[in-house]
Amino acid sequence: MSELMASFRKLAVPYWKSEDKWKALALLFAIVSMNLGMVYVLVEINLWIKKFYDVLQTFDRARFIPEILRFCLLACAYVVQAVYSLYLSQMLQIRWRNWLTNKYLQEWLYHKSYYLMNFEGAPIDNPDQRISEDIHKYTEQTIHLGTNLLSSAMSLIFFLAILWVLSGSLVVPIGVNTTFKVPGYMVWAALIYSIFGTWLTIRVGNPLVRLNFSQQRFEADFRFSLVRVRENSEAIALYGGEERELRHLQDRFKRLLDNFWKIMIRQKRLSWVDNSYRQAAIIFPLLMAAPRYFSGGMQLGGLMQTVDAFAAVQGSLSFLVSSYTTIAKWHAVINRLLDLSETIDRLEDSEFSPVAQRISTSGNAIKIDSVSVYLPDGKPLIRNLNLNIEHGTRLLITGPSGCGKSTLIRALAGIWPFCKGIISLPQSSTIMFLPQTPYLPLGTLSNALSYPNSNGYRQEDFERVLEQCRLAHLVTSLESDENWSHALSPGEQQRLAFSKILLVKPDFLFLDEATASVDEESETAMYELLLKYLPNTAVVSVGHRKTLLAWHSERLVFDRPGRIKSKET
Repeated sequence: MSELMASFRKLAVPYWKSEDKWKALALLFAIVSMNLGMVYVLVEINLWIKKFYDVLQTFDRARFIPEILRFCLLACAYVVQAVYSLYLSQMLQIRWRNWLTNKYLQEWLYHKSYYLMNFEGAPIDNPDQRISEDIHKYTEQTIHLGTNLLSSAMSLIFFLAILWVLSGSLVVPIGVNTTFKVPGYMVWAALIYSIFGTWLTIRVGNPLVRLNFSQQRFEADFRFSLVRVRENSEAIALYGGEERELRHLQDRFKRLLDNFWKIMIRQKRLSWVDNSYRQAAIIFPLLMAAPRYFSGGMQLGGLMQTVDAFAAVQGSLSFLVSSYTTIAKWHAVINRLLDLSETIDRLEDSEFSPVAQRISTSGNAIKIDSVSVYLPDGKPLIRNLNLNIEHGTRLLITGPSGCGKSTLIRALAGIWPFCKGIISLPQSSTIMFLPQTPYLPLGTLSNALSYPNSNGYRQEDFERVLEQCRLAHLVTSLESDENWSHALSPGEQQRLAFSKILLVKPDFLFLDEATASVDEESETAMYELLLKYLPNTAVVSVGHRKTLLAWHSERLVFDRPGRIKSKET
C-alpha cells in the first residue's frame, strides 16, 4: 500500500502545484464541504430513526406526519448535496484530465520521445492508449475513491461516537460469580468484523491488480491491430491477406479473452466474499444488539438506530472491501501511467551512447566530420564519414539496401541517436528532410501542404505549386477534409511532397527515395522543378535509379554496411 501511495503522489503532486491549483483547490473545498454536509444529514437521519420507530412502537399518530415531513426535508438536503457533489467532482475531473493530458502529450512529443521509445530494450506498449484512456480512468477513479474515502472517514468519526454511546456495555460472565464488562462492545464487534472482511478481500483479490494491468494492454493491442487493418486495407486486399489478418486478430482477441476469464474467475471469488460479507452485515448487528433489546435496555427505535449506526461504522471500516475492485483497476492505471512517465523522463535525462555532436555555426555549409553510424545493437553501418555540403550541391547517395543510406539521413536530421562524430549545421539556413512515404495529416489538403506550419501561405501559392507538380486536378480540393494518405496514390503523395518543397524553398534538401513511387518522366519533371526554382538549394538524394545520376554532380557510394566504396564527382 505504501508503494501504491508513493506512485499516486508522483502522478498527483504536479497538478496540485500547477497554475491550475487554486481553481482545483476551490473545487476540492466545495466537494469536501458537500460530502461533510451529506455525512451530517446521515447523522440527523440516524437520530430521526430512533424517534420514528419509537413513534411506531407507541402508536403515536400525532407525531407520525411531522416525522415523515422531517425525513423529507433531510432527504431533500441530502439529494441536493449529492447532485452538486457529483457535478463538482466531474468538473474537477475534467480540469485535471485536461491538464494531465496536455502534460503527457507535450512530454511524449517533445524531444522526440514518441520516436526514441522504439529503441528501448522493451518498448513501452500503447503509449497512445495510456494517454487517451488511462489518464481518464486515473482522474475519474482517483476522485471517486477520494470522495468515498472522505465520506467513510467522516462517517466513521461521527457514527463511532454514536455507536459507542448506544451499544452500552456487554456483561460477559467469567466463572461462577465473576463478570467482565466490555464498554462500547458494538464498536469492537464492528471493528473485528471489518478487519476480518478486509483481510479476506485482500487475500482473494490481490491478483486483480496484475490481471487488470494486463487487460488494459491486451485491449489496446487488439484495438491497435484493428486500426492497422483499416489503415492498410488496400495493401491487405491486394495481397489477399484476409485469412492471415483474421488469424492475427483472433490471436490478439484470444489473449484478451483468456485474461478476462482469469479476471472473471478472480472476481467471482471476490464476489463470494463481498456479497457474503454484505449479507451477513445485515443480521450481524441485530444479533449483537438483541440481548439489550430483549432485556429491556432499549426500545425499538434505539435498536434500529443502533443497527443503522453499526452499518455506518462497519461500512466506513469496510471501505477497502467495497472498493477493492476499483482500487485494483486504479492501481493498474497508476502503474501504466507511471511506466510511461518514467520512460519519457529516462529518454530525456539520459543520452544514447554513442551520440553525434551537433553544432550550430554561422557558415553556409553542412559539415560532417568523422561521423560513424551504428545499429541499436552497436553494429557499424557507416564509419568516419566526412562531407561538406554547400549551397548548390547535388549529391546522390547510392548502395545496396541495408547499407545505411536512410539511417545516415536520420542521423543528419538528429533523430537517430546511435552515431558519433561532429555535424555542423548553418544556423540561419532552412533544412528540409523528405521521407520516402510522405506524412499527410488528417484535415484539408491545404493543411497537408503547409504541415507542420499552420499558416503563412496564400491560396494562390497552393494552387501554383500543385499545378507545377502535375497535381492541377487537386486545386478544387484544397479545402476538402479527407484522409489524403488513402485518397491519393503513392505517386501523387510524392508529387505533393515536392509541392511542399516549392512552398518552403529550403536551403538544404535531403530526399530519401522521394521519387521511388513516380514514373521516370515524373521524376525528371520534379528534379527539373528543383533545378529551375531552387538552383542554390543543396540537394542530397538517396536512391537506386540510374536516372537520378543525371540530376546530381556528386556521388557517394556505399559498398556494404560499415564501408564507403567511393566518392565521385
